[in-house]
Amino acid sequence: MYTYSPEQWLSFFYIYCFFGWIFESVYVSVKSRHFVNRGFLRLPMLPLYGSGAVMMLWVSLPFQNSILLVYLSGVIAATALEYVTGYVMERLFKMRYWDYSTKRFQLHGYICLSSSIAWGFLTILLTEVIHQHVSDFVLSLPTVVLRLCLLVISAAFIADAYESVREALALGKVLEAMTKLQEEIEELQARIAALREEAAEHVSSARGETAERLSSLRLEAEEKLMAVREETAERLASIKGETSERLTSLKDETSERLASIKEETSVRLALLNRQLEDAVERRKALRTKNKLRRFYRIGLLKGNPGASSSRFSDALQELRSLIEHKNQ
Repeated sequence: MYTYSPEQWLSFFYIYCFFGWIFESVYVSVKSRHFVNRGFLRLPMLPLYGSGAVMMLWVSLPFQNSILLVYLSGVIAATALEYVTGYVMERLFKMRYWDYSTKRFQLHGYICLSSSIAWGFLTILLTEVIHQHVSDFVLSLPTVVLRLCLLVISAAFIADAYESVREALALGKVLEAMTKLQEEIEELQARIAALREEAAEHVSSARGETAERLSSLRLEAEEKLMAVREETAERLASIKGETSERLTSLKDETSERLASIKEETSVRLALLNRQLEDAVERRKALRTKNKLRRFYRIGLLKGNPGASSSRFSDALQELRSLIEHKNQ
């Protein structure tokens, strides 16, 4: 039976957070072929592992005499913790900081069979090998030294957790806003294209209508000329003058209509272009944050290379590409 004080349990939590960071960072760094400061925090700590380790110690207490039951208790408890943590984080932050969707025998991308099996073996390793040494180390520390270390680590942990959660929430809102603005930009571009097409149709229609009226007017003039061909020159001149005036009037009317269409189209295009430019600028502004916020945002994205977002995948990929471009 574990008989530890709250301070000692807190020490175990921090130590296993650090061990988890070492394990994850080494594993991901080897896969990526470059160092990755793995995790949600910027400190070398993974709270999921610390919480999982403490929980494993507790749930395995009734089964210390059976390795199989220790294994099964670790599988069930750690898998439940991983699922709940993944579900809550995605709802809060709009992102999955780990995603098992491509694995076989997975559930909603939060847990998978291979991970659960690994949790069981880690539980045995923790309870049978690692924890005894960690416990001896913590119990050997003088109370004053332990409390001082906990005070410093807790202050740094709380500050880091606060900034990380704050930026993760902000990042989720940024992804959502970027996606909405992109939809707005695409809608404005479609409206501009439709307006230009509509203006072209109006111009074509006006010209076609004018051509028909000109043809009709010329045919009418020819018929009148045929009817009065044998009459006086004065009558012929009158008909020609009348026809010329109507042609001029028709051309002026057509020019005015075309000018009106172009002016109206120009005004509407200018308005849509201003709205488009404003949307583009607002989308760009979402990327600009103060240095501390940029530090945590870059850390969240680089420290979680497997993070994904089904709703905001394009915006997430854009931010990743921007970070990679700046680092080159």
